[in-house]
Amino acid sequence: MSTAVETSTIGAPPRLDWPFLLAAVLGTAVLVALVALDGQPASAALVMLGFALGVAFLKAEFSFTAAWRRFLVKGEAGGLLAALLLIAVAALVIVPVAALVPGFGGAIAPIGPSLVVGAFVFGIGMQLANGCGSGTLYTAGGGSGRMLIALALFIVGSVIGSLHLPAFLALGGVDPILASNYFGPWGGLAVTLASLAAVALVIALIARARGASFGPRPLLIIGAIAIGLISVGVFLAGHHPWSVTFGFTVWGAKLAALAGFDFSGAEFWQWPGPKRALAESILSDTSSLTDLGMIPGAMAAAAASKPFARTAWPPARSLFAAAVGGLLMGWGARIGFGCNIGAFVGGVASGSLHGWVWFAAALGGCAIGIRLRPLFGLSRE
Repeated sequence: MSTAVETSTIGAPPRLDWPFLLAAVLGTAVLVALVALDGQPASAALVMLGFALGVAFLKAEFSFTAAWRRFLVKGEAGGLLAALLLIAVAALVIVPVAALVPGFGGAIAPIGPSLVVGAFVFGIGMQLANGCGSGTLYTAGGGSGRMLIALALFIVGSVIGSLHLPAFLALGGVDPILASNYFGPWGGLAVTLASLAAVALVIALIARARGASFGPRPLLIIGAIAIGLISVGVFLAGHHPWSVTFGFTVWGAKLAALAGFDFSGAEFWQWPGPKRALAESILSDTSSLTDLGMIPGAMAAAAASKPFARTAWPPARSLFAAAVGGLLMGWGARIGFGCNIGAFVGGVASGSLHGWVWFAAALGGCAIGIRLRPLFGLSRE
């Protein structure tokens, strides 16, 4: 009897979790309508693009955190190479448009202690939390209660980081180095693509030397191209590369302000951009709009595949790791000018050298984070 039941389920269509699916779709539709009715079609597009990102990340199982861990522990390079493909797709548009079209800009940042320390700390945090900025959003939207804890502490850490950032910037550094400023729009694009090819070659050679696989799975390749194209859409709609963590900082600061915290003496929150974001609605912040779209997008993708898991919460040590990791990621992202998306993907896709520096520092932090994982009951693999 059991064999007949098992056989009958092979090839069966996925069971939909209709309450979650409808909530995700209707919630997004309401948000899009509110923004559109307010006369912000570009903002409405950002919400829908965020929704698409949530779907793409979850369906392709695209994970920066796991990919970096597999490379460091086993030498497997497929996930890293897929990320470089994603960046190359985005760079094809971002580098020349940011250089040639008024009103558009790339993701750029100075290179100094703030960038290196922030990225290194972020790398530790992402391995303890088992997610990065985008990963925290789409896995939380996909039904992970553990990642809700990581997200909450990510927000707290990012607000704390905003209070420390001016002091780190005072330590000095090198002004942003942008390929298009030295080689022009198309030369800058060529240099950016060449740097991606060179890093991809090094990664593939390391994987081969360690006897590991280095070819991304077909689904991962499709996911990388899809996410790269959607990232281009975010850039065209928001006039700036896709960013995740600034939205977290704004959310946390608004909640803190409601609780009575006074940011008038905080230097970061007196800078024009953060000051305006704190004063205005989150629906006017491009980072927040894509974040708000990404969570229900992942929820819809998960609900359309199978019912949400009704399982027990992970052990306390694992939840503690999520909290610590989220806090470190939030602080590191603010000190280091972003996460895997805003600093690494956005930076390199803009032809900014700081993106590669962030990647190297974060990879070093990941190596430490991987060593710490067993202390929290987490596998090193």
